[in-house]
Amino acid sequence: MSQDASPPASPYRLFDVTLKAKEPLSPHLWRLTFAGPEVNRMAAFAPDQRIKIFFPDPQGRPPAMAITPDWYARYKKQDVATRPPMRTYTIRALRAPAGEVDVDFVLHGETGPASTWATHAQPGQALQIMAPNAAFEGDGGGYEWKPPQGLRRLLLIADETALPAVAGILEELAALPAPPQTQLFIEIPGQDDEIPLAGWPDLWVEWMPRGLGAPGALMVAAAQRAAVPVATPRPAPTPALAEVDVDEAILWDVAAPSDAGFYGWVAGEAAAVLAIRRLLIAERKVDKASLNLMGYWREGRVLD
Repeated sequence: MSQDASPPASPYRLFDVTLKAKEPLSPHLWRLTFAGPEVNRMAAFAPDQRIKIFFPDPQGRPPAMAITPDWYARYKKQDVATRPPMRTYTIRALRAPAGEVDVDFVLHGETGPASTWATHAQPGQALQIMAPNAAFEGDGGGYEWKPPQGLRRLLLIADETALPAVAGILEELAALPAPPQTQLFIEIPGQDDEIPLAGWPDLWVEWMPRGLGAPGALMVAAAQRAAVPVATPRPAPTPALAEVDVDEAILWDVAAPSDAGFYGWVAGEAAAVLAIRRLLIAERKVDKASLNLMGYWREGRVLD
């Protein structure tokens, strides 16, 4: 008697986890280690692998999401007063055989459900994480770090929200036989928020403590002085750069480089990334196809 074949595995799945440990990395950056019996089925495809974390609802009840094919539409229809808040984070380290995953949180006081929860959370508290499914046969996506093979020059511009991804990117590059010549500009809340990073002789790092300055201003200034390829004359006019309203849409330009000469990865406050987008592409004539430009967050707004 034949049996129907099992349905194919989905690219992402929901993981029930509990907080195992908290470790301060700097005044504003803490590493939270989560554990769960099925985390050994989690996958990560790149150092900037994005995941969704569901936090306790406004009444303090642990999340109990059920992931279905139409889960996001169902989630958005729920009353914001009762649904579990959802935020996007980066996997900092995955130890699947041990059933553990590290996520670095930027803590900025009781200014939102994620920071509030992480500030007060104690080991044993439950959350849910939606992350890539190791059983899926293929690339589940959710990352943009896709440098061309043999990359020679790299530009990284980020703020503290992208620091976990940047740290992972540097670890990956440092392990290469010949890492690329790299400039890193990283905006952080204060000088004490510098953390150890992997390095090599051709890596140049500038930490930029913003203090009381506007978020992203130092990132934009860095893009003005960064070393980028000299623009070459083109036979046809460059198409006009499409505008993005970062208050209504997520800024997310994905690179598709045609060669290994130059690659850029820019992530942080969306209005700052938008200004960097205009500066690098429209003013400094950097090939748009060589740049990842990602608005990780928007000051004064909530992005799921």
